[in-house]
Amino acid sequence: MTHQTSSNTYFKLHVLASGSKGNASIVERADTGEGIVIDCGICKRDFFVRCEEVGFDVYRIKAILITHEHSDHTKGLGVVLRGLAKLGVSPLLMTHPAIVGASTQLDEVISKNLCTYMPIEPQRLYEVSDICLHVFATSHDAVASLGFRFMCGDDALGFITDTGVVLPEAHNALLGVRILALESNHDIDMLEKSEYPYNLKMRVQSNRGHLSNDQAAVELSQLLHAGLEQVVAMHVSQNNNTYRLPVETLQRVLSQADHPACVRVAYQDRVVSVS
Repeated sequence: MTHQTSSNTYFKLHVLASGSKGNASIVERADTGEGIVIDCGICKRDFFVRCEEVGFDVYRIKAILITHEHSDHTKGLGVVLRGLAKLGVSPLLMTHPAIVGASTQLDEVISKNLCTYMPIEPQRLYEVSDICLHVFATSHDAVASLGFRFMCGDDALGFITDTGVVLPEAHNALLGVRILALESNHDIDMLEKSEYPYNLKMRVQSNRGHLSNDQAAVELSQLLHAGLEQVVAMHVSQNNNTYRLPVETLQRVLSQADHPACVRVAYQDRVVSVS
């Protein structure tokens, strides 16, 4: 497969934390340094320290997107927004209205004017700092669950976690991206042999649970194109996966297609950045 690199690449992806204990990522415009945060499920100290570690200026945060209401994606929002407010930073908070209604964290920060709330819906386009944002639905056991495609100039970045299957509209939104953040949550054999109770095992591997390594590999195989450069395995389970297995599974797809894209894995306790 011939690989072509876009002449205009704008995005960096900084994953500050990814996993069941807390999630936070930043999509940064490399040319302006402006960024959009995805989820805020880590403490204020970790958020600010890890932003500094990846070289991202928190004064350049323009918006915070929330994928869904589960606490590992929202529990740090209040303290982080209060910390930003002390710096004079008041980003947009963008999420589905049903998610606000299901989350005391979100309801509180909106009612206390720590941010400006902008409701968003799947299958709609929005614009933040000249970044075009395509919102799509994911399949998860939440009141609403969202994924995102970011576009700027010739560049595109896709972000999907917390989904039991990849819905057709999600798949279509992920086509043609240069950077792909793709859930690769569990190894099926490890999950089946784990000490998780039966009902939790069924939840994880259900159509409203999380993508396995094998499911992620199938999706990646259908998203390959010449402009894909970076793949990041997201939301890796610390109980039912290893950080090595998703990389090996996704790399196998690339190797079989003779595709030169790079596979990285996102960690729970340390940052990873791609550009």
